Amino acid sequence: MPKRSRRYRGMQEKLGSAKERVAVDQAIERLREMADVSLSRSYKNARNRKKYDQTVELVMHLGIDPKQADQMIRGSVSLPHGIGKTKRVIAFCEEELVDKAKAAGAVEAGGEDLVEKIQGGWMDFDVAVAHPKLMGKVGKLGRILGPSGKMPSPKSGTVTPKVEEAIKEYAAGKIEYRNDAGGNIHAIVGRISFEPAKLKENIDFFVGHIRKAKPATAKGQFIRRVCVSGTMTPSVSLAIE
Repeated sequence: MPKRSRRYRGMQEKLGSAKERVAVDQAIERLREMADVSLSRSYKNARNRKKYDQTVELVMHLGIDPKQADQMIRGSVSLPHGIGKTKRVIAFCEEELVDKAKAAGAVEAGGEDLVEKIQGGWMDFDVAVAHPKLMGKVGKLGRILGPSGKMPSPKSGTVTPKVEEAIKEYAAGKIEYRNDAGGNIHAIVGRISFEPAKLKENIDFFVGHIRKAKPATAKGQFIRRVCVSGTMTPSVSLAIE
């Protein structure tokens, strides 16, 4: 067993039993309590660190077979209260849309020139959206953007003729999600500093969104476990029906 820091042990005391499943509002309260455990409270004469507004991440373990294409779950969604940060968005579009794309919030926009820039090693962005007409050129970037999850895709809503609209949504914090090889979905649902009611609404909204996405071929219990955690806190299991 790895040796845990005093701060981590202090957070575990706030957490209680890691196996216990609690209501969403109670889980949020525990996260906030754990995030508030500072080093100065963990041991005598410790230097007090600047409080960090931790990101809150939600993980859902689903009853799907990730090896079956018809059970893959992937998409995008805008949460009711955002995620507490903006994203850097680029747009692959035709020349006549470049100025409009930048006005909508894109940090960079273009066609072949933007493809070449990325092939040259530039990756200073979080999300890439593309007009369907440009996908023939963007396809060259599959090996570059694919591994980092930045390749535009119709399933995630990043390939669309409504480029300006997509840019605004993703720049404002629209999130993409997809299940991993273990049947889990990870998503950012806000920050510790959010009002508890707003954070709860984001969590409930995302869980409900995934519930509606249950594949017809998935058998048995669909949502098997849901956990939330802060950037530097242990996770809390949710009591989800």
